[in-house]
Amino acid sequence: MNSTRDIDNLIELMARLPGLGPRSARRAVLHLIRKRALLLTPLADSLRLVAETARECLNCGNVGTSDVCDICSSEKRATGELCVVEDVADLWAMERSGMFKGRYHVLGGTLSALDGVGPEDLRIPRLRDRVVSENITEVILALNATVDGQTTAHYIADQLEGSVRLTSLAQGVPIGGELDYLDDGTISAALKARKEI
Repeated sequence: MNSTRDIDNLIELMARLPGLGPRSARRAVLHLIRKRALLLTPLADSLRLVAETARECLNCGNVGTSDVCDICSSEKRATGELCVVEDVADLWAMERSGMFKGRYHVLGGTLSALDGVGPEDLRIPRLRDRVVSENITEVILALNATVDGQTTAHYIADQLEGSVRLTSLAQGVPIGGELDYLDDGTISAALKARKEI
């Protein structure tokens, strides 16, 4: 009988998390065991609660504990602006900035012919419905600057053309960025999006 089977199973599960490999998972599990009362037990309780209550917002695709998330249910967020993002992590990143005061639409990925992801696999039909039903005046395409992200942005722009103002996030040199450390694509995007001083 293996006396560490449960611990080994926990390490294996932790190693499946993004950013954690087997070695990091072992260190994390050992730390949790050493701090059982302070970390392990509250973490287990929290994981159990989230497993029971977490769900996707029926309106936008955000993650929360109710059928409609706090952003969608807030009257203060009804500005007519809808920010389209690939996944919930992108929505959370936008929220951390505190700059956007409208609502979001999570696509659930990007179009990808190689992976067999077509328009019907994303929340694009729901996006079209929301533009009409929520009196959206501007759709901000906040998709990643990857081939799949840009392909998805072009597809959405074609689908919504003429029905709403379409904008995208600016791309190019980040604040504090040094040209020597930027890749060719970033420099190219910055040149194309240049503005007068």
